[in-house]
Amino acid sequence: MQIREIVRKVTSRQEMEDFVRLPQILYRGVSEYVPDLERDIAGIFQRKNNPGLEFADVQPFVAYRNDVPIGRIVGIVNRKANERWQQRVVRFGMIEFIDDLDISRALLDAVEQWGWELGMDTLQGPMGITDFDKEGMLVEDFHLPGTMNTIWNPDYYPRHMEALGFQKAVDWMQIRIQIPKEVPLRYSRTAQYVRQQMGLRVVKMGDAGIDPRHYAEQAMRLFNEAYKPIFGFSALSKAQIAAFLDRYLPILDRKLVPLVLNGQGEVVGAAVTIGSLSEALQKANGRLWPTGWYHLLKALKWKHEDTVEMLLVGVRPDYQGMGVNALFFDDLIPIYNQYGFKWAETGPQLEDNMRELSQWKALHPAYVKRRRCYWRKM
Repeated sequence: MQIREIVRKVTSRQEMEDFVRLPQILYRGVSEYVPDLERDIAGIFQRKNNPGLEFADVQPFVAYRNDVPIGRIVGIVNRKANERWQQRVVRFGMIEFIDDLDISRALLDAVEQWGWELGMDTLQGPMGITDFDKEGMLVEDFHLPGTMNTIWNPDYYPRHMEALGFQKAVDWMQIRIQIPKEVPLRYSRTAQYVRQQMGLRVVKMGDAGIDPRHYAEQAMRLFNEAYKPIFGFSALSKAQIAAFLDRYLPILDRKLVPLVLNGQGEVVGAAVTIGSLSEALQKANGRLWPTGWYHLLKALKWKHEDTVEMLLVGVRPDYQGMGVNALFFDDLIPIYNQYGFKWAETGPQLEDNMRELSQWKALHPAYVKRRRCYWRKM
């Protein structure tokens, strides 16, 4: 029987279904893999669901062998980021493939060709449309369970990247800590100082007199400011912020989202944390129906998993280095204990961001799940 391999641009409903479902096929039975909700992946390519398409071109591809899907990838040209960083980069993301170098090469070459046709000169990834999307290929700690907001991939992925001539652009690390029973003295003292001497205070979006949407919008604008210098970042637009809040604000436990206000009532610090949904997403198997919604609701409201994920933490630039982060620890550690969380895990943090990494020192952090963004000239 003759083997036929081909990489196709996704143009039909069936091809999009193949793109969305492929990881579930590749990683069936892999306990470390945490699936995305299929509707969320499909929504990335729909303008009504993804305002980022106003400034980004995206093109998904699927690799087939004898009409059976065996790989996928998406090409992304973020025009806003390219203008911000004065570059001509085509990003690749959502890359999944069997352990066959011909397949990974064909997928990456397809994005490279597509990007070249749009005038790009560098291929870079895995990245998303924005810095709030999943980014960074796992290059260490493949045995550790994934999370809902990060990429998990098998150990052969980075070997393929190196064999295909890709180089390291940046690495990210995640911080994992065992939640202490009491707030470390370093944080409690600093928190007391910034409250008394700087007039800062912590509020929650569920507090009386607090308009959740108003303060959440302030927090998102703060993240735009705080993350501006970070590798590859492009600010969220008003439409993207609105879509982000529409999606996440209803499900967040507002006790787990502290906001720091100054004397003028401005948000100068924000932390978005959420109980892990990894096990619930695995049970949902990528779908809300018929029972996926129940597993997610149970994890959010009734029976928490033992880990809390610190999705976003940011401080307004003019308040950075002034102890604002201590207010987050001082507020959240007692709540985490109340909820029964045993572990906390951050999102990916750049390995050379020493100010960010050093704040965890008093909590005896473990640095886990090294991730890499690769690049090569086209």
